[in-house]
Amino acid sequence: MDERTALRTLAAELPAAGDDAAVVDGLVVTTDMLHETTDFPAGTTRYTAGWRSVGASLSDVAAMGAETVAAVAAYAAPTFDEDELSAFVRGAREVCELVGAEYVGGDLDTHDEFTTATTAIGRTDDPVLRSGATPGDLLCVTGTLGRSAAALRYFERGDSERGNDLFRFEPRVAAGVELADYATAMMDSSDGLARSVHQLAEASDCGFALDSSAVPVDSAVDDVTDDDGEYWKSALHFGEDFELVFALPESALERTASVSPTPITRIGRVTESSAGVTLDGESLPDRGYTHSA
Repeated sequence: MDERTALRTLAAELPAAGDDAAVVDGLVVTTDMLHETTDFPAGTTRYTAGWRSVGASLSDVAAMGAETVAAVAAYAAPTFDEDELSAFVRGAREVCELVGAEYVGGDLDTHDEFTTATTAIGRTDDPVLRSGATPGDLLCVTGTLGRSAAALRYFERGDSERGNDLFRFEPRVAAGVELADYATAMMDSSDGLARSVHQLAEASDCGFALDSSAVPVDSAVDDVTDDDGEYWKSALHFGEDFELVFALPESALERTASVSPTPITRIGRVTESSAGVTLDGESLPDRGYTHSA
């Protein structure tokens, strides 16, 4: 079975695992695994790998509206190179410092390909779940979409410097904390905007109507493609951008825009579940990033 089916199978046995992170006595806990074959294109530095892998878990904490506390990482590779290992730890530590967390170590092991497994811990007494969106709410996102898709194009072209730059993202922890007072449902966009909206719709038993002209596509996407289909695939389906996708009452939009440290864009509205998920009035396919070999 594929990843989505496997997750649904486990959901019945692990009801606490249905959101971006589990909540236990005021702590949020999340874990991620990334592999060289599927997650780190040729040219990705170990510094970027450390930043990105730990950042992915920190993004899950942000999606719960929680403050970050700490992160750990397991590092596995065929051999241990001192410079690569030091660079990985430096990237992991610096992305933690960026969001007020502490990188506190992890584990080492040998493996046939470079692989990381990361865990992040946050704290909140009132987590934002995926299940609270209500028809009439607005659908919004932080930042821009398509950075990772553009990064992959740069790596393919041999421009590793630009690829690494786009691959390092700021986890939206500060924005998540501010949005926690207003958002009715929230998650991160690691699986792509389209898939994230479908997941919110399933959890909240609602629909969504998106406006393509409002979707904030990163300027880097324009730099790597002039094909309209690839442009929208980068913005809607590629994923791995780690922005926040959330619903909130229309009355709260102006307040959140004024307090959030990250740009917020309204891209649609919550509708009744019978309406499904649409883009410009047409059904939006549930396609996005899938972890596979």
